[in-house]
Amino acid sequence: MRYQEFTIEGRNAVIEAFRSGKTIDKLFILDGCQDGPIMTIKREAKKQDTLVKFVTKERLDQLSETGKHQGVIAQAAAYEYAQVEDILENARQKGEAPFIFLLDNIEDPHNLGAIIRTANLAGAHGVIIPKNRAAGLTATVAKTSAGALNYTPVAKVTNIGKTIEDLKKEGLWFVCGDMNGEVMYRVNLTGPIGLVIGNEGEGVSRLVKEKCDFTAAIPMKGDIDSLNASVAAGVLAFEIVRQRMA
Repeated sequence: MRYQEFTIEGRNAVIEAFRSGKTIDKLFILDGCQDGPIMTIKREAKKQDTLVKFVTKERLDQLSETGKHQGVIAQAAAYEYAQVEDILENARQKGEAPFIFLLDNIEDPHNLGAIIRTANLAGAHGVIIPKNRAAGLTATVAKTSAGALNYTPVAKVTNIGKTIEDLKKEGLWFVCGDMNGEVMYRVNLTGPIGLVIGNEGEGVSRLVKEKCDFTAAIPMKGDIDSLNASVAAGVLAFEIVRQRMA
């Protein structure tokens, strides 16, 4: 489902958005505001497990497109999120071993969009992103994905590490991209697999890396230390494609 509206401003509009079932990625509320409508919005946000940020009036004014935010701005997802089960079902329907991207706190919406596009072209069955400290399915992500969001399910989870543990029970094993890992050509990347890509600056977090079965490094010869996250995702994904084809 495509959402026409991305930023929703004003108390009644935000309450209506929650009650109509829109997926709200992030909610910005004026810090210290405790009146009736704001308390209602907080309750609705809690029900939906929405990320809430309490901010200054200056920050709200910066985010506002209408100038009439009334102390609250919601950012709705541009697309509906899938469930992790939908991604596994996608693989089952195609009669293929699951191939899933898991993104550990990708913050740049252009990177997220590019990775979703790559996931689609590499034949991945879906993408999993974390709820906090990461880009959601914004209009920019939708645009950068070049239509891939229409075909590639994206699930949002509270904890990437816990999701890896759950998917291991489904028979998947996990490889994370890491400069200190084994050269990717020497790692067996066939079978049901989750490809874990880390944050633009810090890479895959220690807690997530510990849950992965392997680390794979892209051999690099240049004078700078790393590839852009979406480019690294593409290189690793198509090595997985090559090995699966072979």
